[in-house]
Amino acid sequence: MGERTVIKNQLHAEQSEADPNLSSVERIKKRIAFVDNQLKEIRTELTGLLNQDAEIKQLIKQLCTLPGVGLLTAITVVAETNGFELIRNKRQLASYAGLDVREKQSGTSVKGKPTISKKGNRFLRKAMHLPALAAIRCDERFKAVFDRLVARHGIKMKAVVAVQ
Repeated sequence: MGERTVIKNQLHAEQSEADPNLSSVERIKKRIAFVDNQLKEIRTELTGLLNQDAEIKQLIKQLCTLPGVGLLTAITVVAETNGFELIRNKRQLASYAGLDVREKQSGTSVKGKPTISKKGNRFLRKAMHLPALAAIRCDERFKAVFDRLVARHGIKMKAVVAVQ
C-alpha cells in the first residue's frame, strides 16, 4: 500500500511539471497498474488461506464486527498476535502492542508525564491507528470515550491512543 502511494506521488509530481515527459507518465501509470494487480493477487491469496482454516476465519469474522476494523486490519492483528495464542486479557494485548502507559519517575524529585511505552509490536500499533479514527467517527460509544478524554486532557492524540 505504501509503495502505491509513493508511485502515485511520483505521477502527480511528473504531471505537475511545466513540460511533463509523456513516456515517464506512461511508465509510472504502468507501475501503478502492476502494483494494483499485485494487491489484488495478495487479497485473493489471503481469502484463499482464510477459507482453508475455519477457526481463523471465525476469528477474523468476529474482529471485523468491531467498528473500523476491516479484513486487512483483522488479518494483521491475528497474524501479529499469533491468533491471540498467548494473550489472556486486554491488558496483555495493550502491553504487547506497546499501548500500555509508562510513568517516568526517579525517586521523589523527578516526575515526568506518563506516555505509552512503544516497546511492543509496532505493526500492531500501526494497524490499529486508522480503525480507531474510524471508530471515533462512526460509533457513538467510541466517540463518547474520545470526547470525554479530550475534555479532560485537551490532547486529541492521547484520546485516540486510548481508543486504540
